[in-house]
Amino acid sequence: MAKGILGTKVGMTQVFDEDGRLVPVTVVSCEPNVILQKKTVENDGYEAVQLGYKDKRPRSVKKAEAGHAAKSDSKPKRYVKEIAGNTFSNFDVGQEIGVNIFEAGEVVDVTGTSKGKGFQGVVKRHGHSTSAMTHGSRYHRGPGTLGPIDPNHVLKGMKLPGHMGAETVTIQNLKIVNVDEARNLLLISGNVPGPKRGLLVVKHAVKSDPVKPLDPAQYAQSPEQTDSEESAE
Repeated sequence: MAKGILGTKVGMTQVFDEDGRLVPVTVVSCEPNVILQKKTVENDGYEAVQLGYKDKRPRSVKKAEAGHAAKSDSKPKRYVKEIAGNTFSNFDVGQEIGVNIFEAGEVVDVTGTSKGKGFQGVVKRHGHSTSAMTHGSRYHRGPGTLGPIDPNHVLKGMKLPGHMGAETVTIQNLKIVNVDEARNLLLISGNVPGPKRGLLVVKHAVKSDPVKPLDPAQYAQSPEQTDSEESAE
């Protein structure tokens, strides 16, 4: 089953790999995620864990959110997502997950919300070709014919102008170039969807071999441990 973590996009840079090749990478900041809730087959019909990422501002917290976070002895989180599967089945509620669950060379799928581009025409939105751009054409970037007269309506699926972007996009089979545990960073080859500071979900690639349940003694972090590391820095 899949393992995953929530993070935010920092930006892109370049690093040299072991062979001396310059590789473009996306830097993803993944502060420790807290396990807020565990879903089981007996209670919920499926296995998953609910992860919380980034503390929410106190004035924005609702009573229900505060009560839910109190069950895991943590603060209410701004982002809450579920990671399906039994990879974290041995973890307890309240434990934290860091970037150390991944390693360099691992293949992952990254999900984010693409940049919104507002209302766009068919040339930019669907890649249509333009008509003649000379002055006598008077028709340059239009959608063209909308279909035959007989139906008396526009058929479904017609590529027309409209809202572009701001959609959930997943890019598969990206390689992790480096894992920086000290700064909670993942360096992922290539580009990922979304703007800077946008939320990302990094998961073990579905097209790779499944992952066995992880050992909490090796990967889990306690909130006290995280606080001590931050104070030491």
